[in-house]
Amino acid sequence: MLKDHAMLIATDEAGRVVKRPSKPAIGRMLANLRRGDAHLVLERVEEGLEGSWYVQVLLRDDNTYQLEFRDGVAAEHYQTRTVSQEKVLTAMLGWAAGKADWKVDFVWNNIGSQFEADDTQRQS
Repeated sequence: MLKDHAMLIATDEAGRVVKRPSKPAIGRMLANLRRGDAHLVLERVEEGLEGSWYVQVLLRDDNTYQLEFRDGVAAEHYQTRTVSQEKVLTAMLGWAAGKADWKVDFVWNNIGSQFEADDTQRQS
């Protein structure tokens, strides 16, 4: 489960921010995505926690969902695609709840090399 001092923040492409979103709120935000640049980011913010911890989904023009997550650093950034909104919602809710098995329904590709320059620039 989420620790009390960790906060979950949901943000959509319009910049709407929901702090500590409920399961129904996350479901609504996902259901309201429209093709194009529509995306939803769930971020875990915790005092003293270094790096970026989030899961995000993008509804692509071909009606597939591009699901990504980052575990702290750019090298731990993964991506997958699916046509199932239900599987995306299950994964996002599982991630939000801190469940260990939230990502087992997908084959994940490490795309960290696309982001490592970002981390290097931030440190210099």
